[in-house]
This record gives sequence, C-alpha cells and structure tokens, in this order.
Amino acid sequence: MASVSFVIPHKGRDDMLIQTLDSIVALDKKSCDVEVILVSQNERASEATLAFQAKINLRILYNKDDTTISTSRNMGVRQASGEYLAFLDADIQLAPNWLEEMRYCLSHHNAVLVSAMQKDSKTAPPLERIRTVLSNAVIDDYVTFLPGRNLFLSKQVFEQVGGFPEHLITCEDYYFTERVAAIGNLFYTSRTHYVHIGEDKAFRPMFKKEIWRGQSNLASISGRNVPLREWPSFFVPMVPPTGVLMAIILLILGFSGMATACLIVAILPILAYAFRLKRIGKNQVSLKHCLGFYLVYFPARAIGTIAGMFSGISTSSHK
Repeated sequence: MASVSFVIPHKGRDDMLIQTLDSIVALDKKSCDVEVILVSQNERASEATLAFQAKINLRILYNKDDTTISTSRNMGVRQASGEYLAFLDADIQLAPNWLEEMRYCLSHHNAVLVSAMQKDSKTAPPLERIRTVLSNAVIDDYVTFLPGRNLFLSKQVFEQVGGFPEHLITCEDYYFTERVAAIGNLFYTSRTHYVHIGEDKAFRPMFKKEIWRGQSNLASISGRNVPLREWPSFFVPMVPPTGVLMAIILLILGFSGMATACLIVAILPILAYAFRLKRIGKNQVSLKHCLGFYLVYFPARAIGTIAGMFSGISTSSHK
C-alpha cells in the first residue's frame, strides 16, 4: 500500500482549513495510507481542527510567525513518513478522486510532479472565474510551472531538488517547480479538480494581495535560469503605471503630445492582455471584467515589486 503525507502550511482562516481537512477525510483512500501534517503559525489549534485527529492521522506542528511558507512546508516534510508528498494550501477543497488520480497521472504520464485543474465554486463571481481561466490555460498537457497550492510528487524528487526556497516570501512555487522541471515533466490534469476556497472574489482585496504576492518577483530570479517566456511577467506590469506617471509629468511640463504617447504605451499592455484573457476564457468571462482585472493587477504587481526591493510585506494568512 502506498503511503502519502499531506503537508499543509497554515496561518489564520480556520474556517477554510476545516473545509480543506473535510475534503481530505472524504478522499478515496482505499489503496493509500494517509497522514496529514499541519504546520501552523497560529498560537494554538482550534477545537474544530483538533477534532480531526479522531477522523484521520493528523499531526500538528508549530512554526514561528515570521517565517516563510516554504519554511513551513520543509518543516512538514522533515516529519513526513510517506513515500509521496501532497502539498496543499489551507484553503483548498479536493474532489473525492483527487488522490487516486494524482497517483495515476504520476505513473501514466511520465511525470515527476502533477497537479489537478481548478474548478469554480458554485457561486463564483467574475474575478474568481478569471482566476480559474488563467489557472486552466493549459490542461492535460505538460507545463513549465505548477502552483504550490495543489502539488503531488514523490518524497525522493522533493529531496533531490532540496525542498522549497525558504528565502522567498512569495513566488516560491515558481522557484520550486522549475527545479523539479529540470528532473522531469510537470503534468496538469483534468481527470480531477479542486476548488480554491480562498480565491480572489473582489478587486479591492485582490489589489492588496497582489502587492503582497509581487514582493518576491525580483528575488525569485536570483539563482535560476529564467526562460524568455517568463520575463514579461516581471516587467510588463511596470509599463502601465510608469506610462501614466510619465504622462502626468510631461503634461505638467507642457509636452502634451509626448504625454499622449505615454498614455497609449500605458494602455496597450492592458488591452493586449485583456483580449488574450477573453480569448482563453471564451464565454466564461466578459471583456469588461478582463479589462478591470488588468487595471488592478498591473499597478498592484508594480507596487509589490518595488516595495519588495526595500522591505518585506507581511500578511495575516497564506494566500
């Protein structure tokens, strides 16, 4: 019988953690011996969380509040006994067949790391649907990156790449999955799915989260070979806010023609990315919401990237 260790870093948001644990309990585990290692940065576990120890093999470890999510994941692995590792964020609801399909994909697709596709919640607002579309841009194929909220691999492969990068506050999944991709294939499947319970649902909180997420953009480049296709994700978000700022300065100085040119340069990436998102999402998302998404996303990422060069940005939970 195969043994699988679920490793879940946790900070705040107990209600979402409970849904995550409920979905693990409900998994088809007939051919697997499962343990769950919860690495919490809370002061103590709630009674609702502790109650799961009667339902599943659950161990709770405690990590310092000022450490990274990678530190929590690596700490959990050091205590894991399974031959396979399943990394989840504490706001992920798995489909009942997730575990069996992850094992199937790992063995039948010549892959060393696999992940399931994202599915909208039943009442998903436009922003959540956009996030799902972006997550599922490539399905049932080999990919160059997989998000850290939903990963399955062997413990041997994890140890071979040296674990998650503990020096990065965010973007750790880019860094980690690229290291794994140097060993073998990454596969993204539609045979099963998950719902991201904590997915962005409104633009205002998304703006704050993207500032936090963007702070390790530049730091994540250090120590790895960044492919050409990845460079736009670092620098394109800087173009709209820079263009608008330059336009304001030039307008004040009386150079209206140059100011107009800067505004056009600022708008072009937003239009290009919005139309691309609409094409990928087809009828799932409207062009209006696609434009709104990038009008928020680009400035927030730019602010986060710049802020991350000078100091870390804290968060009350792992997002």
